[in-house]
Amino acid sequence: MAKNYYELKETVSGIGETLNKLDDQIEEKAGSVDSSEEAIKELKALNEKKEALQYKFNVLKESLKREQERMKRKTKPVDKSSEKSEKSIREAAFAQLVRNTMNKKAVGNDVYEALGDDSLADNDTTGGNKFLPKTVSTNILVDPVEKNPLRQISTITQIPNLEIPRLTFTLDDNGFIQDTETAKEIKSKGSTVAFTRNKFKVEVGMSETVLLGSNANLTQYVEQGLQNGVIVKERSVAFNPNPTKDNEKHMSFYDPSNNIKKVSGKDMFEAITSAVADLHESYREKATIVMSYTDYLTIIRSLANGSTTLYGAQPQQVLGKPVVFTDAAVKPIVGDFSYSHFNYDLNALYDQNKDIHSGIEYFVVTAWMDHRIKLSSAFRIVDVASASAGN
Repeated sequence: MAKNYYELKETVSGIGETLNKLDDQIEEKAGSVDSSEEAIKELKALNEKKEALQYKFNVLKESLKREQERMKRKTKPVDKSSEKSEKSIREAAFAQLVRNTMNKKAVGNDVYEALGDDSLADNDTTGGNKFLPKTVSTNILVDPVEKNPLRQISTITQIPNLEIPRLTFTLDDNGFIQDTETAKEIKSKGSTVAFTRNKFKVEVGMSETVLLGSNANLTQYVEQGLQNGVIVKERSVAFNPNPTKDNEKHMSFYDPSNNIKKVSGKDMFEAITSAVADLHESYREKATIVMSYTDYLTIIRSLANGSTTLYGAQPQQVLGKPVVFTDAAVKPIVGDFSYSHFNYDLNALYDQNKDIHSGIEYFVVTAWMDHRIKLSSAFRIVDVASASAGN
């Protein structure tokens, strides 16, 4: 089955990243003092792999270019004299999808075509599930306008049945892993991570005033509401201090099932710096500190000792590593967050619902996601409370 524009774009991007990593590996191997036959053989194998990937990259890039041109042609208005922008066409189509859904009317083929996904046209003619166009679901789930701070450092994908290696790179055996903690974890959990589908719903309350508003205002209102809901869901599962749902326990940094090591200290500053130092250098070099702003102010007050100088300093200058703030982090998390990975299913459903008690009607999107901590050894939990309890 041919890939659509967004799937092609994601594939090309992924191959591009792999090519960059191969270049680094080839450069490192070529610069090595090892000139043995085995080393030369490995260098040739890397070059052959790069050539094959480069060929695939070039072919897919051409396909992506053709698909992009096709999309541009499809989104041109029928009325040639009209100067509607691609954005206004998309807004009008999405607004029509929302209005028809709320009024329990069928969504026409022209709406799906304008949203760049005519494969879904007539998808509800038999009363079956109503799938959001992939362009819309990608915009809401994978690339929202409103950013979750964790999205700046975690990995986000939208790939069905995703399975990936725990390590971002590997050699022909695991002997190269110098961190014994990582080696034990891979031996215990296996070398691959399989993502599961965990359903959740986001509902946006609708009023008649909103529905009768302009296409731009309706689109902005619904998309922002859905995006905010997705972001809250991500934060709540990743930083849930005591998850009770079995299918969400593995998603939380704090759940005992992930067995993330806790590091303590006499105060927050000492505990955080100790946690950074406790990481293996492979993770320490790319480490980020995720913490609440309240905890950060506690550190500043403690270190400032009456001076105001530290209040104007960048958090990284104070703690030695990049800092991301979120109130959801009940205890600071330190680590390489490229090993925190959110994956969404390509398909998302849309529907209408009504609260029988309040009378409010909702535009509802059902989606599937998973959050996997690929390597627990890449993280540390800062636990000042346990240090205090031990004193």
